[in-house]
Parts: sequence; C-alpha cells; structure tokens
Amino acid sequence: MELFKNILKEYWGHPDFRPGQEDIIQAAYNGVDLLALMPTGGGKSICFQVPALLKDGICLVITPLIALMKDQVENLKAKNIRAIAIHSGMTAQEIDIAFDNALYGNYKFVYLSPERLHTDLFKMRLAKMEVSMVVVDEAHCISQWGYDFRPAYLQIATLRELIPNISIVALTATATPKVAKDIIDKLGFKQPKLFVNSFERKNIAYVVREVEDKYGQMLRIAQGIQGTGIVYVRERKKAVDISNFLTANGVEADAYHAGMGTDLRNTKQEAWKSGKNRIIVSTNAFGMGIDKPDVRFVCHFDLPESIEAYFQEAGRAGRDLQKSYAVLLFNQSDVKRLKQIFNLSFPNISYIKKVYQNLFNWLDIAYGCGKDQLFDFNLQEFAQRFKLMPSAAHHALLCLEQEGYFTISDEADHPSRVHFSVARDELYRIQLDSPEMDRFIKVLMRVYGGLFSGFVPINEEYLAQQNRCSSNVIKEYLIQLSRRQVITYIPQKRTPQISLHEERLDDANLRISVQNYLLKKERFKERIDSIITYAQSDSKCRSKQLLAYFGEEQKYNCGGCDVCLRKGVQNKPQVLDRLRNEIVEKLQSGPHHVQSMVPLFDHDPEQIKELLRWMAEQGEIEYSADGTVSV
Repeated sequence: MELFKNILKEYWGHPDFRPGQEDIIQAAYNGVDLLALMPTGGGKSICFQVPALLKDGICLVITPLIALMKDQVENLKAKNIRAIAIHSGMTAQEIDIAFDNALYGNYKFVYLSPERLHTDLFKMRLAKMEVSMVVVDEAHCISQWGYDFRPAYLQIATLRELIPNISIVALTATATPKVAKDIIDKLGFKQPKLFVNSFERKNIAYVVREVEDKYGQMLRIAQGIQGTGIVYVRERKKAVDISNFLTANGVEADAYHAGMGTDLRNTKQEAWKSGKNRIIVSTNAFGMGIDKPDVRFVCHFDLPESIEAYFQEAGRAGRDLQKSYAVLLFNQSDVKRLKQIFNLSFPNISYIKKVYQNLFNWLDIAYGCGKDQLFDFNLQEFAQRFKLMPSAAHHALLCLEQEGYFTISDEADHPSRVHFSVARDELYRIQLDSPEMDRFIKVLMRVYGGLFSGFVPINEEYLAQQNRCSSNVIKEYLIQLSRRQVITYIPQKRTPQISLHEERLDDANLRISVQNYLLKKERFKERIDSIITYAQSDSKCRSKQLLAYFGEEQKYNCGGCDVCLRKGVQNKPQVLDRLRNEIVEKLQSGPHHVQSMVPLFDHDPEQIKELLRWMAEQGEIEYSADGTVSV
C-alpha cells in the first residue's frame, strides 16, 4: 500500500486515497479482471493510472469521448507522464505515426477510441506491444441495457484473443445492476471482481421544483445559494438567453456550448474555474474532465433524458464534500417534450435505409467502397440536399451508428497540426535557400518540439506573433513547405466528422436488427419514464429514489431533499410558523447577512439556512446575491 501512496504523492500531490480506491488499485495491480462502479467525482482515473505506472508496458485505455480522451492525456502530460491519444478524428497518417510513437516512444498510456480496435493497423501494432492492462472507461457503453450503447465496445472482448491472459479494468459511474452484469458478461470476465462504491452523496440535497416561471425560480436559486454553480439546458440558444438574464439581474454568469470555438470555451471555462464568473450556463458539452471541487449547486433547467445522465451531471456539485444542491426544474411542457423526443428518436426502418443511401450519395461513395475513410460531415447541409428534416435524419443516422456502420464525432475544434516529412540534414539545405523561410523554420522548431517524431498541434496566430508577421504569412509558409513535401500540414477545422467502418452496402445487404431496434426503443422509454417518475414523485426521499434506481438500498431518509424537508415542515408546523414570524420580525429593522442571521436563533444552523432559502423561494423574503436577506 505504501508503494501506491508514494506514486499518488509524487504525481498527484495527495497524501491519501479516497475511500475504496486502494482496494481497486491493489486488484488492478495484481492483474485481476474487475468492474468498479464509482459515482461521478469518485476518482476513477487514479484507480488505473497508479497501478499502470508501477507495471511494465503500456496501459491501453478505451474511451468513447474524444474531448475527455484529450483532456486525460493533457493532464498526464502535465505530470510528465508520457501519454498519447488515437481516435477517429485523426488522419490515417497521423494514426500510423501515433502507433509507431506508442511502440517506440516509451509511452505508459495509449488512449483509444473503441472504433480503432477492429482495424488491421491496430491489430498489427498490438502484436508488437507489451501491454500491462486494458482499461475500459465508460464501460456501460458495452451494454444495450445501458443509456449510451456503442457497438464498437463489443470488439473489446476480442482483445483476449490477441493478447491472452491480459487483465481488464472496467469503470463506470452509471450502471444499474442489470447493466453491471451485462458488462461482466460482454467482457468475458472469468473470475470477476466487482467493486461498488456507494452512490450516496450525503452532502448533496436533491431538490425538484414543478414551476411555470423557471426563470424566476432559477434566479432565486442563484441568489439564494452562494458560490459557483452550473445550469444545464438542452439548447445552445437557451444557454445564451439564460446567462444574459442572470447577468441582467446582477448574477455573474456566462454561456458555454459546443458551438463555440476551443479558445473561447477554454477562456470561459477558466473564468468560471477561477471564480471570475460565478455561474456557467451550458448544454451537456460542459463538465467532462472538469474537477472543480467547490460547485455549490447544479441546476437542470430542462428535464434530462435519463436518471443516469441527471445523476452524472448533478454529481458535479459538492466534490469538496461541503453542503451543495442539485435542483431539477420541470413542468408539464417538459414531460410532453420528452415524450415527443421519444417518438422522433425511432424513425421506421425503411426511412433509416433511405438515409443510409442518401449519406453515401452525399459522400459520393460507390457500392463496395469507403471502408475506414474519414469525411467532414455537416448535418444541416446533408438534410437540405435531400430535403430531410434535420432532427429525423439525425436520429436515423444515430440508429445506423449504433448498428456499427460508422461513427459521427461531435462538433469539435481540430487544431492545425504539423509533422516534418524530411530528415534534419535535408531540412538544413532547404533553410539555406531562403532567409525568410530559414527564420520561420527556426521559430517553428523553437516553439514546438517533437515535430520530427509525430504530428504536433500548432497555433498560427502565436507563430505570427513570434515571427513578427501576419497569420496569413505563416499559413503561406506552411503551405509552401507542404507543397515541397518538407512537412505535412493539416489546417485547423471545426466540424463534425464521419468515420466509415464498412464499405457501402446495397439495400439487400444492409442489415438493421429489428430485435435490437425494438430493444433500444423499449430501454429508451424505460429511461424517460424513470426520470419523469422521479420528477413527479413527491412522497419518497429523493436520495432513496436515485439510489434504488442504481440497485442500492438506503434505509434512512436523507433529511435534506425537498421531500424530506417538506415532511419535516408538515410534522412541525407550529415550530415552522414561529421561526418564520421571528425571521420576518428581525428583518423589519433592516437587512441582515445570512451568517449574522443564523446565530440569532436557538435552532440547527443548517435548518435555519434552509428555511431562509425556502422563504425566499416562496417570495416571503428577498435573498440577494451577496447573502443579504431582507423583507
């Protein structure tokens, strides 16, 4: 155990592990097949990164989210741990060079998208790798019972044929007992070890409000709960509208969504993390890899599509174990909209086949061609060309994606990348040809390392500053060098991409499993029904409801959710009325700050704070952004 703690202290600076981490680390180090169920913020990454650093060879990490993959790799690099990401958003040449670097560059971690596993290139490189362990992150993606099934995850089990006796470490934050069993079966665990950390978050108070005036309710929440917060919305436009509304009412807020450029998103993220902006209003694009410990509340402005998604996002509150809130706002319009989404999500199979053929026509790919090719993809342009409704086309493409025919990446920034294609000696001769080019190449090599060993992300604007010229001049230099085959230059692009896994098929050979289609439809309905039931239920402790969904029994009520507080109020109406009257009476003399108000009452301080917030929500008192209350 001391060995593990030394690694933890050396690379992460922590003296001790969180509860449950050491047992998982020990099992992973011993080469045991294991599945760890750990709630969001439970420290899943450390559970495989610590033992992998102590073992010889490369740790293969399979994860479906490119953004999270990049974030993990950057975090490891910042700790001087060699890591590399290989995913479908890269060109064939980039992937080839990355695999070579993984083999010969003393890397400890290779992050892979699951779609890479079936390629011949991966299988050839794997045969030469010394692999210490295989890690399956977001392991629920392997189960059709799960909420985010990815067909490519089913390829993971075949790794045992290529590297016998390898151990597999599977991790997820959202798995019901049925999904956990399915993960173990699909990964071929022979003597599985299951670790289940409690999903209970004692410091989070779960609150549900059925309201028509969501804007007013949310403003009261933002004013009543001090500290940083996240507001989740379904649409990008709504993120901007709500942040503007909060700002106009004196609450520091900003919007964030995937439609913004990487630099802008990073700026907004850092402003929020540093406390310059108190509240971030975002689509579900925000949160992955964000480990801000002091988030005091997470508010869902719209009903999410599943309890799994809600629980994961709500779990970003209170990672410092201090009192925090997860608030869900809804009304009957939300319930109706979720049911509409369900109907749109499953177009008929003949329509799905039509969209498939339209897609390959749009990409100009003949029958029997296209396998393993990568293309930019724009849904709006595609739908417009074939006169399709974008939402219906999106869901048809999603069904085809889940059948394993291709993968469509989310809209993301792909920075410009450069790789030197010539040896240093030849490059020296080229530099002698032109003083301007010589100066530019020297700046490029001074600013960025590793240009000869692989593709390196670059920033033309920064290079222009260093070279004291315009970015257009820099791009022209790069294009000239590319034409002379001195470098391979991939300009920045910002668009979703589609990676084809199979050649184009005709309708007779295009298989869409009716059984899988109906199963997914049934599971989706169950998840929607579960989140609606959770929102509408006002008789059972919220924490109990959530834990029961994940197969965990909680014998006591949490005491802090809206249901428990309401029951407590109902059980003690005389005490409540007395306290409310005393609060109003004390505020008649003028405003008080919450911290000075609480000690004035001979009552539990937390309950007084809860009562002040509740009175503010009812409109009985005013609760300002600086923590001052008044009548």
